[in-house]
Amino acid sequence: MSTTKREVKVAIATLILVVYALSLSLLTQVMSSLQANSRISNSGSLKAVGVGVYWDSALTNRVSSINWGLIEPGSGVNKTVYIRNEGNTPSTISMSTSNWSPSNASSYMTLSWDYGGQTLKVNEAIQVKFTLSVLSSISGISNFSFDITITTSG
Repeated sequence: MSTTKREVKVAIATLILVVYALSLSLLTQVMSSLQANSRISNSGSLKAVGVGVYWDSALTNRVSSINWGLIEPGSGVNKTVYIRNEGNTPSTISMSTSNWSPSNASSYMTLSWDYGGQTLKVNEAIQVKFTLSVLSSISGISNFSFDITITTSG
């Protein structure tokens, strides 16, 4: 093979490697940009009526807000709290959310808990796990907030 043909083949192979390396570099930058923008964060307030909500089982550290941290689309985050009936009658508790910002965030997120509906005696405390789930189809939301209200009845 002549020197010219060999040089052309080496030049073409080098060009292919350079294009491949640049493509990988660009793809890596795009993917890391997408991942960075797909995380969403929140810190929401918590209002308790007739109950106390605490971070610890000793019931000394009250919860006034929950910082969910960074959440990936298609995933969920758990937070464990302790809820005590601070009323003067045995009661059940209920939970609701409100004041979602942006308002469409509630279409992509769900807050649930593992409270089983049992009646709490006066001053009885139980451990409850909240789970904030985010749909993988969420888009256009990078920060959000909402309020959680826990109330007693009975």
